[in-house]
Amino acid sequence: MRKLLREPLAHFLVLGAGLFLLFSIVGDSDDRPTGGTIVVSAAKAAQLEEIFTRTWQRPPTEEELDGLIEDHIREEVYYREALAMGLDRDDTIVRRRLRQKLEFFTDDLVAAVDPTEEQLASYLDEHADAFRLPSRVSFQQIYFSRDRRGEQATRDAESLLARLNESSSHVDTTPVGDELMLPGEYDLIPEPEVTRLLGSEFAAALAGLPVGGWSGPVESGFGLHLVLIHERQPASLPALAEVRQAVEREWRNVRRKETTELFYGGLRERYEVSVERREADDPDKDARVAEARQ
Repeated sequence: MRKLLREPLAHFLVLGAGLFLLFSIVGDSDDRPTGGTIVVSAAKAAQLEEIFTRTWQRPPTEEELDGLIEDHIREEVYYREALAMGLDRDDTIVRRRLRQKLEFFTDDLVAAVDPTEEQLASYLDEHADAFRLPSRVSFQQIYFSRDRRGEQATRDAESLLARLNESSSHVDTTPVGDELMLPGEYDLIPEPEVTRLLGSEFAAALAGLPVGGWSGPVESGFGLHLVLIHERQPASLPALAEVRQAVEREWRNVRRKETTELFYGGLRERYEVSVERREADDPDKDARVAEARQ
């Protein structure tokens, strides 16, 4: 008897009997029929062949193509039988996948429609803040370290500032100040980048400095800086041609969301929805939650 139970054939017989019993129990309660006709069209065969060719960079042999077709038939048979047995019901993964399929359907509708230039220009105007280019500034800085100079750092910075502004000729600032692991000069750097490198306090002070003269000392997270502003460009809205790709991407995202909600709203109207909420002292909550998860 033990030897019989170890035989693979016995395992298959038990498994087959279990599947037959499951089908009898579940299938009897479902009105979806099994069987029918499976047609593998020439177009489907060509699609299978194309997928194989793209994957393996060569066309399939006749034997391989027959195998692809047979595998497709096997998938279709299992799919139909699983539906007939109701295996798609109360399956979270299947439910989510089917929802995704419907949402992909609405996404395809949006993707098939190309916006006009007028629509994109209008979207850019209505959402100008999202595409506005930040202000930029070109400046030079001389750094004074509080760690190295202590209280003398402020006096040294103010002394050099006076000399720089008194001089009518160009002053070489290379040998002055302290070493800092940041560039001494920036060319039209965006304001957010200034904040990232030198801190919000430094960036805010920089925005109020005049162009063309040395100013400071300006505080940063590193220490003190003397600053010379060379050029400042205010924030601006770019032309559509400069940001067309980004505008079109956002336009499509908005249209996709609108289409999805419109499609869902039409479907939901076909249903009468009733939501049952438990009372605060409901003793049967845990039992119902467990039942819903089964």
